[in-house]
Amino acid sequence: MGIECLWFTGRLIQQLLVVTIVSIQPNILYCKLILLLWHSCLERIRRTQSGNFPADDLGLAEFRRGGLRATAGPRLSRSKETKGQKSDYNAPFAQWSTERVCNWLEDFGLGQYVIFARQWVTSGHMLLTATPQDMEKEMGIKHPLHRKKLVLAIKSINAKQDEKSAQLDHIWVTRWLDDIGLPQYKDQFHEARVDGRMLQYLTVNDLLFLKVTSQLHHLSIKCAIHVLHINGFNPHCLRRRPVEESNGSPSEVVQWSNHRVMEWLRSVDLAEYAPNLRGSGVHGALILLEPRFNGDTLAMLLNIPPQKTLLRRHLTTNFNVLIGPEAQQEKREITESTAYTPLTTTAKVRPKKLGFSHFGNLRKKKFDESTDYICPMDTNPGATNGSQKNYGGYKGLSPVTDRELDQVGHTD
Repeated sequence: MGIECLWFTGRLIQQLLVVTIVSIQPNILYCKLILLLWHSCLERIRRTQSGNFPADDLGLAEFRRGGLRATAGPRLSRSKETKGQKSDYNAPFAQWSTERVCNWLEDFGLGQYVIFARQWVTSGHMLLTATPQDMEKEMGIKHPLHRKKLVLAIKSINAKQDEKSAQLDHIWVTRWLDDIGLPQYKDQFHEARVDGRMLQYLTVNDLLFLKVTSQLHHLSIKCAIHVLHINGFNPHCLRRRPVEESNGSPSEVVQWSNHRVMEWLRSVDLAEYAPNLRGSGVHGALILLEPRFNGDTLAMLLNIPPQKTLLRRHLTTNFNVLIGPEAQQEKREITESTAYTPLTTTAKVRPKKLGFSHFGNLRKKKFDESTDYICPMDTNPGATNGSQKNYGGYKGLSPVTDRELDQVGHTD
């Protein structure tokens, strides 16, 4: 087979040379190049071992194991790799090979760093012991949230924690942003590869890095993460459509998505204002769990003019029926307090400035960012204070925590 291919190639070059000389004005360099290729083919025909095979006996030759087969080498090497990969699959992360670590990074959403990982990572153990500075220097991970994503995953592997939030990838998070009414941030979250585990550990400064500056949107994400915590990071915990047998109890309303809230507005004859909730961050958890979110806040977000008093009264009446008497009483108490500041669409959150007392902690690399989580992970009902109430198993968010969020933009 090899001699026939070489012979055919040689004949093709020969014909090309004839056509070039006869039909085209001769180019000396071009002709020399073709002649050089022709002689090279002839030399390879002389050297090839298949040139010694008798052409008449090729079809009658008896098959013998160990003979010359072009595919034998690659097939054998592939079977060895498959066997190695099988044993590597059962090995702990520290014993993973470079190739498996790279495949894991690819599946993890950090495939852009595989090229540098192949050059630096020799085993899973090297990645487990790597510091954020190593990741930035050796693997070129400049994006702070990419480093955080990898650090959290490695910390979970070292602690042998089976976190349900880790099952929610960054693609799911972009759909979740649609559900809570914040689709305008999908590109930033996708680029940062924010997954379910990262939602657990998101800080105020992380959200600011993702260009989420609205105070109302911070509270929206906070309440939505709280619902995920309570439901064990069940990916299907939010309700997107009305259910016929539903009675609209607070424990159900808290799981309403942004689209479900718009469906409710249509059911109370406010269909013309429902589209205004797109991109507002309004969902059931924000309505029920945020103490300062009341009927006036919803009317503002729906762009209902203040002079339409009857329409606003109609909305407030239906809103109070929706949240129930317990939440209604809490919201009334917050509204009547002297420290009450209404929610607005223009309030912004600025980065928290560290005081002089924090510089020592930063030098020691012991600064604890858990105090800055957008939604603290302590969901134990026994830890609630007197101002927090439970709505069907959901803990009302403390207004003190919300005021602390307000103060982020005023820290000196």
